[in-house]
Amino acid sequence: MQNRQDWDSYFMDIALQVATRATCPRKSVGSVVVKDRHIISTGYNGSIPGGAHCNDVGCMMENDHCVRVVHSEENAILQAAKHGGSGTNGATIYVTASPCWGCFKVIVTAGIKRIVFGTMYRDERITGFAIDAGIELVNMNLPEKE
Repeated sequence: MQNRQDWDSYFMDIALQVATRATCPRKSVGSVVVKDRHIISTGYNGSIPGGAHCNDVGCMMENDHCVRVVHSEENAILQAAKHGGSGTNGATIYVTASPCWGCFKVIVTAGIKRIVFGTMYRDERITGFAIDAGIELVNMNLPEKE
C-alpha cells in the first residue's frame, strides 16, 4: 500500500505549482489559502489585472524591491474576498517563501491563524510578531530552487 502524503506537503506542492504562474523573474512565489482542508483561493506574484508583467517590460524597482507586482499572499487573500466563500478567518496559508512584513500584516488582518512556508525569505521579524498574534508558523525547510 502506498503511503499518502500529509496535508501540509500536499498543499505546499500545490503552492509550488501555483508559483509557476508568477510573472516577476526576481522571485516566483505561490500561495494557497486552505480552510477545513479545502482550497479557498490561490495566488502568485504578478501584476495588477490589465497591467504589464515584469517578464514583458521589466521590473519596477524601489529600494531593492519590485513594486510592479502584487505579492502571492495578497493575491490569494484578495481572490478569496473577490469570489466569496467561507472567508479566511481561521484559515491556513501555504506560501512557498515566508511572507514579507507587509504580507504578514495582511495575513494576520485577514484572520489567518496558520502560516506554512517552504523557505525563510528575508524578514525574520514575523517570528516574534506571530507569537504575539497567536499565529502558528511552520517552516517546511524546502530546498532552495536554483
